[in-house]
Order: sequence, then structure tokens, then C-alpha cells
Amino acid sequence: MSLQVRLGALQRRGRLPSVVGGVLRDGVLVESAGVHADPSTAYRIGSITKTMTAALVLQLRDDDVLSLDDPVGRFLPGVGYGDLTVADLLGHTGGMQSEPAGSWWERSTGGDFDALAAANDGAGAVAGPGEWFHYSNLGYGLLGEVVARLRGAPWWDVVVARLLEPLEMTRTTYGPDAARGRHAQGHSVEHFTGRLATEPHTDTGAMAPAGQAWSTVADLAVWAAFLAGRRPDVLATATLTEMGTPRLDPSYGLGLRVLGLGPDAARRFVGHTGSMPGFLASLFVEPATGDGAVVLANATTGLDADGVPHELLLAEDPAPVTPWVPTTSVPPVVEPLLGVWFWGNSAVELRWSDERLEVRSLQSGSLAHTFEVRDDDTILGASGYHRGETLHVHPTHLECATFVYTRVPYDAAAPIPGP
Repeated sequence: MSLQVRLGALQRRGRLPSVVGGVLRDGVLVESAGVHADPSTAYRIGSITKTMTAALVLQLRDDDVLSLDDPVGRFLPGVGYGDLTVADLLGHTGGMQSEPAGSWWERSTGGDFDALAAANDGAGAVAGPGEWFHYSNLGYGLLGEVVARLRGAPWWDVVVARLLEPLEMTRTTYGPDAARGRHAQGHSVEHFTGRLATEPHTDTGAMAPAGQAWSTVADLAVWAAFLAGRRPDVLATATLTEMGTPRLDPSYGLGLRVLGLGPDAARRFVGHTGSMPGFLASLFVEPATGDGAVVLANATTGLDADGVPHELLLAEDPAPVTPWVPTTSVPPVVEPLLGVWFWGNSAVELRWSDERLEVRSLQSGSLAHTFEVRDDDTILGASGYHRGETLHVHPTHLECATFVYTRVPYDAAAPIPGP
């Protein structure tokens, strides 16, 4: 298996500015690699943070400090959703709204818990307790405060003292920490141009227990081994099994995602995916074998995080590809052509990638044609049905060998645009 080749396929397919990853066997990191980045680089891990918050809550349960059946209001008096149980919040089964009220929390500087509680009085519920699985970031903001109050220290201090220090995860931090090593800048990729836009590295405040942390492949490999039950000194193996046992939804337990892979989905993996502006992450491990996969990328979209364990552990090696490179400039003749066009009633998109103009179907995403721009600004077909033919630009439409593209679907009663 070539990890470098597999990561290269993920990077190119997703137009990821950079990607790093690692493979575990028997709970040990046996290979790591990166495309456009060293695998020791730290990335934001998004909702993989929730697995740490959940582990702290289960430690409290194992220490007889709380019960999973306790209402959250017992520990957070007067809070909205206080009648929901700790287990409801851990497993996203309480019917809570998905996001806290107010501005987009992932992109906003977060306030303290009092401000979070005041803005979320419980009126945003989408279902009753136990009706269905509904993922809630807000619930983990509340759980983080439960941890803080019962341990008598800020949530992140408890993460460090009770999880990171015992596991010697020295590169896992609250925010980007240049003193500990290099970290990636978060980016989004402009859809049509392929240029990079910088994303913020926000401090999410009281919502931090839902998605704040940063980490590396090596540290997350340690965390994966922990989730596989290999460190009972930190949390009992039976408790981790409980965390990975599905509840209302077959894909989620108490803070852990559950994936069935392989023939008949017989291999059971646990872990979590993560996303924050500019970052995507995936961590899954098979408790029975200790085999696992970690991937981190610095793009807002583009990584099939659920598919990572299959791609890194089970799939056949893909063909080697040339890494995708972000666009630095778009030819002036091409820039106004980018976007959505119609051939008849079929929508296509024109995007700039790899120094060529691509024509892709919006329905399937498949690549139909590519064009290259000559020094005289001629746009000439490079591949596909239009290879060798010129794309002519008109004020109202594009035309290539009688194929006409317009910005709106054809009007059947109107004349067909001509050259």
C-alpha cells in the first residue's frame, strides 16, 4: 500500500491545498505522509474535539460524579434544555437545535458560557427527547461547561490534565501554537477560479468543546489507539466500548461515530469526522484490531471524511496523479466566462483548473471538455468532443462547432443564437 499515492488521489479529487495522513496497525502509527505539507504539521480538527469532551464526561460517570441519566439542569441550573439528560447531549438524541442562536459560531469569536446560555433558552428544539437523532453542536457547548463545573477548572485545562498529558499528546493544542511546531493556514477554494481564500482561526469561546482543538497525525494516532481501548489507565476499555455502541442512530454512540466497512460492513470502526472553516479531518479506528486511519486537510470542503478509512485501509491503490495546485492567476479572456452556462436545458460549469478551462456537467460533475488559452487569446479545445476546435466568445453566448452555451436555458420560442 502506498499512503502517498492514496493521499495524492484525495488531494487532487478534493482540490485540497494540502493534506496529511497516517495509518495505524495494531494501535501503532506505521506510516505517515503528506501532499504539499509535512505530516508533522498541525491542523484544526473540528468535531474530533467532541470525542475528547465525551471522554471527559464518561470519566466523570466512571468516577461516580454524575449519571448519564442526570438532567443537564442539575449541573447547569436554569439553562435551556436543562431537562435533557447527559446521554441525550452525548448521543445527539435530545432534539436540540443543531447550532447555537446568533452569528455563525464557527466563524465568530465566541463569548463566555453565560452569553451562550442566555441566547439559547430551549425554544429552538426540533424534536422531543428520544424522537430521532439530530446532531447538535450546541449540546457539546453545554457538556463542556458541565465538565468545567464538576472538575473546578476550565474545560481545556481539564482536557490537558486528564487526557493530553497522560497520553503525551504534546502537539494537541487549543489554538495554533507556533512554539510547538508548524501549523497549517485554513483556506477555502474559490469554486470557479481555483484560487485560495484565507479562512479565520477563531477562538470559539464557550462553543470550544464542540470543535476548537488543533492536532497532528502523530498525536491523533495516539488518540485513535486510546479510542480503540488501548489505554485503560485513562479510560476503561468497557467505557470506550459503550461510547462506540449505537443508540437511536446506527452510526452514532456516545460521542463516537460508528462505521461498518468491508464485506457486509462487518468491520466496525469508531471515531469522528471534523470540519471548521478552512479545515477538514477524519479519524477512525477498528477496536478489534487497532487498525486505523487519520487524515487532515486545510480546506473548507473537498474531503470525503467518511470515506477516509476505506480509502487508506481497504481500497486498492489508485493510479498516481499529479498533485492539484491552487490557481494564482486566471487569463483575462477567461475570467468573465467562469460560472454556470446552459447547453439547451442542461447546466454546465466553466472553471479554471490546471491552467485549462474545464467544462463540467452540473448534474454529474463529470468533465466533458477542456480548453487551453493560446498566446493570442484563442481558446482551443484540448480534450473531449471539442478537441482542436475553437471556442468563440459572443456578447450573449459561447459557441463551439455549432454547440451554443447561454447563461440561461434556451427559450424554445426564441431564435437559436448564431455565430
